[in-house]
Order: sequence, then structure tokens, then C-alpha cells
Amino acid sequence: MSLSSHCQQLIEQEEMRFEKEYQAHFLQDESKPKNIGRPYLLHRPESKRGVLLVHGLMAAPEEVREWADYLFSIGYTVYAPRMAGHGTSAVDLSQREMTEWVASVDRGHEILKHCCESIVVAGFSTGGAIALQQAIAKPKAFDGLISISAPLKFTKFSAHFAEPVNNWNRTLNALGISRGKKEFVTNHADNPHINYLRCPVNGIVQIKKLMKGVVQGLSTISIPTLIVHGSNDPKVHVQSGRDIFKRITSESKFHKEIDFHLHGIIRGDIAKEVFGEVDSFLQKMH
Repeated sequence: MSLSSHCQQLIEQEEMRFEKEYQAHFLQDESKPKNIGRPYLLHRPESKRGVLLVHGLMAAPEEVREWADYLFSIGYTVYAPRMAGHGTSAVDLSQREMTEWVASVDRGHEILKHCCESIVVAGFSTGGAIALQQAIAKPKAFDGLISISAPLKFTKFSAHFAEPVNNWNRTLNALGISRGKKEFVTNHADNPHINYLRCPVNGIVQIKKLMKGVVQGLSTISIPTLIVHGSNDPKVHVQSGRDIFKRITSESKFHKEIDFHLHGIIRGDIAKEVFGEVDSFLQKMH
């Protein structure tokens, strides 16, 4: 299907939104080049099948580029939205709510609907959680779901303190006090050329809020689903994938654990194994 003028207009609106927010929140030595954060469409006019592909926390659309290229190579149109607060600066992200991430992906879905008849929603890490959320919120909108490394359980004990620390920060802000706040923690990034190197405490709070809603709705997911997780993921516990898989009620669901020692399993050599699982799942769907 060729791009309609309305679809082209929606794409341009997202690009303009990024340009505006990038300029507003640019920080020297933190903000990445624009090509890292810009949302993109890989369009196959001859294909009616599309994938809505969502990146993770502190990342950007570039994080899922290898995955997008792979999907495009096997015949899919792919749209990679940019979640609010990403591709700009960690300060921008620190001020965002998870509802804004969802709204960003909703707009991406609207774009893809104009050039595809059949859509799979997919994502990595927080993007995997958003993919689950999308399938729960819009049960008839997608023909399949792929969630990779969704953060149901964190491995670091410090994540448990995110809410009280965030509340403390907000109290000090309300009182006009700048000393004593802990708004960011160091992010040991798998892809430092893409990821922010500091994580907003509020970002962790927002993920946990997102996952709380997702967990409540997992039993309603009935479309074909693939859940993938790294067996030695140092950031998100491997039990996350197992628990998500168990709660989903779809009669066509698949679960795969990839033997790897990093959280990031969708870039580099290990990604080939992951994409093989994705391809196998997509072939089963059709």
C-alpha cells in the first residue's frame, strides 16, 4: 500500500515533534546525534503486513534499528516510534509520565494503520512492556505480539527504593530545596552511543506503574504471542519472561530464553539468534 497524504502528514508531525523537543532539551555531552532519536518508517509498498517496533527506556529508535532492518528484509513494513523523553536528554525523560510513552506509541500505531492491513506489535525491554500494554488496551488492533526482555522484575535491589526516593525528590522540589535530591542514578549502558548514561529515578517509577497495569491485563491477551528473555540478564530478572508467559491465555504462545550475559539481546551477534526466533514465530502466524 502506498503512503497516503494523511499518513505522510502524520509522519512529518512526529519528525517535527522530535526536532522541537530535541532543540528544547539538548544538553551538551549528553544528547546523542539526531539520527539516534529520530523515529522512522521502513516502508514496503507491496506488503500489507507491518510491525510496530518499540525501543526501551533511556534508548531511542536507533536501538531497534537492526531488528527493524531484519523485519524489513523479510517483507514487513516497520515503524519505530520515539517514546516521549527519549532521543533528547535524561532531564527531559525525568519529567515524563508513562502515559506519554503510551501516547507516542499510539501515534505510531496510527501511522502504521494507514499503510498496513495486518500489524504485529513488538518491543524490547520497556518497549516490550509497552507492546504488552498495546495488546491489552487494543485487543482487536494487532494480529501478533512480540515482547523481549520486558521488565517485570528488576535484578537490582535499588529499584525497590525508586518510589520513596522519587517522593522525597518531589517534596524537596515543592519546598524549593535543591540540596539532598537524588534524581538520577548511573546507567551502565549496553549501547552508550544510544542510551542515556544516567537514569531518572522517576523513569523507574514510571516503568513499575506501567508494569502494574500490564500484569493486571495479561490474562486478556489472546493473540499469538512470543516472549523472549536473556537467561543471564543482569538488569531484568529472567523470571520476568516466565511469569508473563504463564499469565497470558493465548492458545498460540511461545517462550524462549536466550543464553546471554547482557540485557541487550537485539543488537550484535546474539541478535541473530533472537531474530531467528522472531522469524519462526512470524511464519507460524501466517
